[in-house]
Amino acid sequence: MSTTGDDAATLPTTYTPADVEGELYERWVERGYFTADAKSDKPPFTIVIPPPNVTGSLHLGHAFEHTLIDALVRRKRMQGYEALWQPGMDHAGIATQNVVERELAKEGKSRHDLGREAFVERVWKWKAESGGQISGQMRRLGDGVDWSRERFTMDEGLSQAVQTIFKKLFDDELIYRAERIINWCPRCLTAISDIEVEYQDDDGELVSIRYGEGEDSIVVATTRAETMLGDTAVAVHPEDERYKHLIGTEIELPLTGRRIPIVADAHVDPEFGTGAVKVTPAHDPNDFEIGQRHNLPNIAVMDEHAVITAHGPFLGLDRLEARSAIVAALRAEGRIVAEKRPYVHSVGHCSRCKTTIEPRLSMQWWVKVGPLAQAAGDAVRDGKVKIHPQEMEKRYFDWVDNLHDWCISRQLWWGHRIPVWYGPNGEVVCVGPDEQPPTGEGWHQDIDVLDTWFSSGLWPFSTLGWPEQTESLAKFYPNSVLVTGYDILFFWVARMMMFGLYAMDGTPPFHTIALHGMVRDQNGKKMSKSFGNVVNPLDWMDKYGSDALRFTLARGANPGVDVPIGEDWVQAARNFANKIWNATRFALMNGATVEGPLPAPEELTASDRWILSRLNSTVAEVDGLYEDYQFSKLSEALYHFAWDEVFDWYVELSKTTLAKGGPQADAARRVLGEVLDVTLRLLHPIVPFVTETLWTTLTGAESVVIADWPTDSGFRDAAAEAEIATLQQVVTEVRRFRTDQGLKPGQRVPAQLELGGTALAAHEDAIRSLLRLTAPEEGFAATASLPVAGATVSLDLSGTIDVAAERKRLAKDLAAAEKEKAQTAAKLGNEAFLAKAPDEVVAKIRGRQEAAEADIARITAQLAALPQG
Repeated sequence: MSTTGDDAATLPTTYTPADVEGELYERWVERGYFTADAKSDKPPFTIVIPPPNVTGSLHLGHAFEHTLIDALVRRKRMQGYEALWQPGMDHAGIATQNVVERELAKEGKSRHDLGREAFVERVWKWKAESGGQISGQMRRLGDGVDWSRERFTMDEGLSQAVQTIFKKLFDDELIYRAERIINWCPRCLTAISDIEVEYQDDDGELVSIRYGEGEDSIVVATTRAETMLGDTAVAVHPEDERYKHLIGTEIELPLTGRRIPIVADAHVDPEFGTGAVKVTPAHDPNDFEIGQRHNLPNIAVMDEHAVITAHGPFLGLDRLEARSAIVAALRAEGRIVAEKRPYVHSVGHCSRCKTTIEPRLSMQWWVKVGPLAQAAGDAVRDGKVKIHPQEMEKRYFDWVDNLHDWCISRQLWWGHRIPVWYGPNGEVVCVGPDEQPPTGEGWHQDIDVLDTWFSSGLWPFSTLGWPEQTESLAKFYPNSVLVTGYDILFFWVARMMMFGLYAMDGTPPFHTIALHGMVRDQNGKKMSKSFGNVVNPLDWMDKYGSDALRFTLARGANPGVDVPIGEDWVQAARNFANKIWNATRFALMNGATVEGPLPAPEELTASDRWILSRLNSTVAEVDGLYEDYQFSKLSEALYHFAWDEVFDWYVELSKTTLAKGGPQADAARRVLGEVLDVTLRLLHPIVPFVTETLWTTLTGAESVVIADWPTDSGFRDAAAEAEIATLQQVVTEVRRFRTDQGLKPGQRVPAQLELGGTALAAHEDAIRSLLRLTAPEEGFAATASLPVAGATVSLDLSGTIDVAAERKRLAKDLAAAEKEKAQTAAKLGNEAFLAKAPDEVVAKIRGRQEAAEADIARITAQLAALPQG
C-alpha cells in the first residue's frame, strides 16, 4: 500500500528526533524484531556485544562500536538472516568492588567490617539498584540487540560455564598454582595481568650504589633503591673481563650486614651501565628468573600495601618514603657513586586506579597458555579466522606467539571464586559444577576469585548456553564476526580464541575479527578528563538526534584507524537527516509512489533512466563495502548519492517533469518513489529512526526494520549517465559564472540557449529552471556567452548588476592579487632567503604564489565578461 500526497502532508514540516526515537525503539522491541529464533530455518548471523562493565555508562567509544555492529546486524536481518546481536554486561571485578567499597567508606566501613558473604550481597544489591545504566542508553542509540537473551558474566548459567572450563583446564593440567612474580596493585590489593598494566614515562631517579669495599667493590644502578633490602646476589656476564675474578665470591650488601654472592648470568648486558646488576628475586620478574637459575633465596621486603617489612630502621615505611630514606642512609655511608634526577623511564601503572605497579612474588593460579595460544595463532594462519584489516595480523601474531602464562587469580571478593578446596593434610580438590565440594574439619575453599577476562573469554559460547548443548549453541555458534577495537585485541580477543577453540573442539569462536580504531577529538587527540575534551554522547543525541551521532561515527570508521570527531560534524549529519526528511516530504507531497511495476526504460526520461542506473550502481557499491567492513566509504557513498544525486539533481530535475503532467509525470512519480524506497532502505542500518518514519509513510508497510535489503537489478544506462553528466556540466559552469558575477542565487537572468547538436535540447526547460534563466525578450543583447560541452549559453546581464560597482570591486580584488604575487615572487627570487628558509616555509610561499596567479586569471576573465560601458 502507498500513501497519497494528502497523507504525506501529515508529516511535520521539520524533523524533530526526540518526537519519534523513543517511541519507535520501544515499538521495535515490543514487536520482536530483534528477537532471534534458534528454531528458524534462516541462515544464522551472530555478533556478541563486547560486554560493557556493569559500572559503566555510554561513552563515545561504545556509541562508535555499537553503531558499526548495529549497522551490520540490521542489514543482515533485512537480507533474510536469523540475526542475533547478543547483549550482556561484564561484572568488572576490580571496578565494581572499588565502587561499592567507596560507598562503604562514606559510611565509615570497609568490606572487612561486613565480611565476605555480606559484602558480596551488598554488591548484588548495588547492581540491582545502580548497575547497568548503559542498557537504557543503548536503547537511546537504537541498538538492535535481543534483550530477551541479555546475560551477565556472574549469572547462574555463565557461572556454571566458568566452573566447567576451569575444571576441564585443571584436569588437562592446563591450570596450575605456583609462586611467581606478578603485577601487584597496592591500591586495589590484587594481582593484575600484564595487559592491564599501562606504561608511561615518569620522572624518577637513577642511583648508582657501591657494594663492597676497595678493588673488589661493584657499582650497581637502580631506580628502586628500596628493593636493595631484598637483594640476594649481584649478577655479571660470564665473559665480562672486569668481573671474572669476582664470580663465585661474596660481597657485603650495604645497610643489612648480609653477604650475597656474585653470580655469572648471560642475561646481563655487559654494555649497559656498569655491566653489573643487583638481583632481587622477590621484587622483579627478570631477577626472579636469574634467581631460579642460581637457586637464590627469595626475600620479600614489602607487604601488600607496598610498605617495608624488613627489620631495621626502614620497617613500616611506604616504598617511596623508604626509597628516600635508604638513599640518604647510603649517602651518609659514602656508598652513593652517582645520582640522576629527574630520570625519565617507563613505569607500569594499574589501568584501573593508575597506582604504580609493584612486582611481587606471590602464590597464584595460572593458565598454561602454550598449547592454547598455538591453536589461536594457527587458526588465523590457516585461514579459519580472518583479521580485518589484514595488516593487524602481525600485532595478533606478535602477541599470541610470545604469550606468557596467564595469572588468573585475583585477590578480590567480587567475582567467580576459584573452585578449589584445600584439605587439612595438603589435599587439593578442583570441584566441577555438578560435584559436591569436600566437607569436614579443615577443608576450605580458595579465597581468590578469577580474573574478569577469564569469564568474558567464554562469551561467544557461554551466552548461548554452553556447557549445555542448546539449540541456540547449535544455531548461532560460531559467531559470524567480532567487531571490536584493536586496543583489546590482546585483552579479550586472544582469550576468546584460546577458550573457544579449546572448549568447542577446535571450532573458532568467530569467522572474522573486524577491528576498528579509537575515537579521538576533532584534533586527533585522545579523549581524557584531564584534557577536558571528553564528550558525553547523550548530550549530542539530545541536541542533534541519535541518527546524527550514528552517521557521524560511521562516516569516520576506516578499518583499524582512529576516528576524530567534533560537534560540527554531528551538526552536519543532523543537516543530512533534515535533507532526507525535506526531500522525501516534497516527493510525497507531489505523489511519489511505490505502487505498481516500474515503467519500461523506453517510457522513461533520460533523468529517470540516469537515476535508476546510478541507484543500482550504488546498491552494488554499498554491498561490496559492507562485506569489506568499509563503513566510512559506504557512508560517504550513501551521503553523496542521496544528497548530491537524488536530492540536489534528480528531485530538482523531476520538478520540471511533474509540472508538465501527463504520462512522463506519472512515470517520474513512480521512479521517485522507487529511488526513495531503495535509498531509505540502504540508509536504514546507519540512520534507523528517520528512515523508519519516512519509509513507512512512503510505502505504508509495517517497518523498514523487517523490509528486504535492496538488490542490484543489473539495470545500467551508460548513455543516460553521459547525457545527465553533460547537463550537470553546463549547469555547474553557468552557476559558477553567475557566482563570479555577483548574482544572487534566486536572481533571474534573460538567456538564450543554443543546444542544437547536443542531447540537451530535451532538457531546456530543466536547465532554465535550475539556472533561473528566463526566455529572451525583445531587445535582448547578450553581454556574455559561455560555450560549454557543445552548447552555448548567452546571457544579458545589463539589467541585473551595477556594472560600474562590480568593475570597481573586481579591480580592487585584482590589485590585491597582483600585490600578493609580487610579494611572493620577491621572496622566491631571494637566494639568501631560499638558502635559509625551511622547505615547508618555501612550499607555503609557492602555494600562495600559485593561488595569487589563479586569482589574477579568474578576476581578469570576470572583468572581460562584464558588459562594456
